[in-house]
Amino acid sequence: MERPELSITVQRAPDEVVIQLAGEIDVLTVSELAAVVNELLPEPPARIILDMAGVTFCDSQGLGTLVVLSRKAQHAQAVLSLTNVGDFLMRVLDITGLRSALMISSTA
Repeated sequence: MERPELSITVQRAPDEVVIQLAGEIDVLTVSELAAVVNELLPEPPARIILDMAGVTFCDSQGLGTLVVLSRKAQHAQAVLSLTNVGDFLMRVLDITGLRSALMISSTA
């Protein structure tokens, strides 16, 4: 079985960081994503934006990680926001009831 890939690109601006994601957010890749976001939290920007445009899959471990990272950002006085969330992921968030637990914006 081929290992799923998650490409993570970080773009920094003075008051925000945009993290572009492409690939699968699952049990094998969540630690990568968590490490990138956790690295920002000691001195966080006002906004951390996860650009989900390239995400092709997200399992329950990925969903849980998104919620945990959002809460960690709140505790660090930052806002973690998802943008460019695809229809499939939006449906999963609706079905699981997690849409209300995450901040979702229409564009970055």
